[in-house]
Amino acid sequence: MNPPVRDAPLSDAEAARKGPIRRFLDTPPDNVAKTVTVALGLCLVASMVVSAAAVSLRPLQERNAALDKQVNIVQVAGLYRDGIDVADAFQAFEPQVLELATGEFTDQFDRFEFDDRAAADDLTLSAPLTDDPASIRRQANYVTVYLLRDDQGALDKVILPVYGYGLWSTLYGFIAIEEDGNTIYGLQFYEHAETPGLGAEVDNPRWKALWRDKKLRTEDGEGELAITVAKTPPPQGREYFVDALSGATLTSRGVDNLVRFWMSERGFEPFLERVRAGEI
Repeated sequence: MNPPVRDAPLSDAEAARKGPIRRFLDTPPDNVAKTVTVALGLCLVASMVVSAAAVSLRPLQERNAALDKQVNIVQVAGLYRDGIDVADAFQAFEPQVLELATGEFTDQFDRFEFDDRAAADDLTLSAPLTDDPASIRRQANYVTVYLLRDDQGALDKVILPVYGYGLWSTLYGFIAIEEDGNTIYGLQFYEHAETPGLGAEVDNPRWKALWRDKKLRTEDGEGELAITVAKTPPPQGREYFVDALSGATLTSRGVDNLVRFWMSERGFEPFLERVRAGEI
């Protein structure tokens, strides 16, 4: 069988009569320059499509993230019911930007737009940690807290953001504290990447229910910080104790560390002192 006959190369005059695009198309398929050019062109088109999709979907992603945050705040406060309008239920909460060091609210920022995570990464709004049990490296000077009041305007609960490192990831969540500034109403996490079936059991309703009515500090809030996640209760008693997750020692230790860090004097304790004093 005779080999296929290839077209004779174009003369200089014939090549000149053709434009650059036609000359490129007429290049043999196995030409290295043509292969590389086509591959680069496909990569460029694909990247443009992905970028356009990311930009167009960003507002939707931001709305979904905001809604998910609202759902978790409503849930941890015990107001969530199937079929409720979450946005409407969230209107019951009063956001405030809190200066952690003083426990005082500040009007330095827009309380509806303040971004806690961005503040933690902002060198002017955060400080590095040398003693860092929650493994967060930097701590924001300001955070957003949420107040829930009853029909008479009296404080019912405060919802505080907490986060810290577990086994594989940073766990982000909220803890709800009763109006006495010392009793836990609930704790739940809305973002983490812990091991399914083990550390991810922080999402298990049965484990979350263990936090209800636990106390942060002894002597009605005036004593030492005693809340503990462990295998055995602390000397202070079971009212300060949450049983650690089975098979998830490091995740449980991470939750213990982050809760104790954020409930300490370096976290929300200056604010909770004001809550206990009835100043909020």
